[in-house]
Amino acid sequence: MEFFQFSECNSLNLLYQTNCKRTIVLVKMIYNIRFLYYNIFMNRLTLTTKKILSFIQHITDRQKYSLMIYSILFVHFFLTCLFGYFRVLPLFIFNMISVLTYLASIKLIHKDNFLSVYYITYLEIVLHSFVATICVGWKYGFAQYLIAIIPVCYYMCYTMNTKRRKMLIATGSALFAILAFLACKVLSFYLEPMYELHLKSLELALYFFNSICTFLFLIIFSLIFIFEMNATSMQLRHQNAILEKLASTDPLTGLYNRRSMNLFLNQALESGSGFSLIMCDIDNFKKINDSYGHDFGDIVLQEIAQITTEQVKDNGYVCRWGGEEILILITSQLEEKAYRIAEDIRRNVANHNFTLDSKWIHCTLTLGVAAYNGHDTLEETIVKADYNLYTGKRNGKNVVVH
Repeated sequence: MEFFQFSECNSLNLLYQTNCKRTIVLVKMIYNIRFLYYNIFMNRLTLTTKKILSFIQHITDRQKYSLMIYSILFVHFFLTCLFGYFRVLPLFIFNMISVLTYLASIKLIHKDNFLSVYYITYLEIVLHSFVATICVGWKYGFAQYLIAIIPVCYYMCYTMNTKRRKMLIATGSALFAILAFLACKVLSFYLEPMYELHLKSLELALYFFNSICTFLFLIIFSLIFIFEMNATSMQLRHQNAILEKLASTDPLTGLYNRRSMNLFLNQALESGSGFSLIMCDIDNFKKINDSYGHDFGDIVLQEIAQITTEQVKDNGYVCRWGGEEILILITSQLEEKAYRIAEDIRRNVANHNFTLDSKWIHCTLTLGVAAYNGHDTLEETIVKADYNLYTGKRNGKNVVVH
């Protein structure tokens, strides 16, 4: 009998230890999962905040409305506890209903039903101001929230994706808020508060609390507005830079187009300092297109443009002048420097393998160099470079003529 009791005790101890181990493992798993989700949430929040503060990412409507709802939810939760403690039953019930209403509004935010959230928030703040004024009076400063919602109304209505008249909704909301504020003052003048708390320190503390919350709402939404304006401004600058690049460069080669080169040429002319022009033409380019196709011809143009740009670097500007012709402006008074750059370009192109799929070819350039002498016009200098180019074409190609 004792043996069976001993065995049963051992079994119970073993079962207890096993259950304890399982419980510890389960608790650790739950903790690790919670810690993992917390880290993921915090990382996402930190990344989003950094993007917003650096104006990389816009503040979405969901983020705006969530910030507004959670802020107001915090205020009402605090007031629910406060009025529950002081047994101000109407305000305790009203604030509890407000908390539940804002919790339900979070679901509306996730459904992108922002107009409903806007109306719910607006009506709740107006009604709360009236109820608080009737219950405890004007002196606690609950009507101040009506002042805070006026600029918020305009901002929120402006960001709403609605076909209705945004300005009309915002202005109507603002005017009604002003009337509600004045009505609360009139009510407090003619009606005695339902509850007297008889605590001067509480009166002062609540007035400060409501004032601070009012100013915080104004500051937060002003900051959001500034961030949005800066983000929009940066986006416009970025788009303008893209448009400017598209307007000033050749889409195939990435080189400057003729319009841009004309500006650089006129600037060089107006500066009064010397410069040189290099006119380049791809030898037998039509034959390349006919033999290997236009896709191969595009590859040849792109890679020659890259070689040319690498050789010119900061010494000037490279432009696709037309077809397979490339014009280079060298901003140096020494024609010899322009000749050396032209020779480097010719040599690098001649030694380069142009490849597409399994096909590859060699290609050459003929270049004409002309220096601006201060007497000729710009057009005459371009004609001189072009003449030197075609002199090279007639004398065997793959040469630099100056």
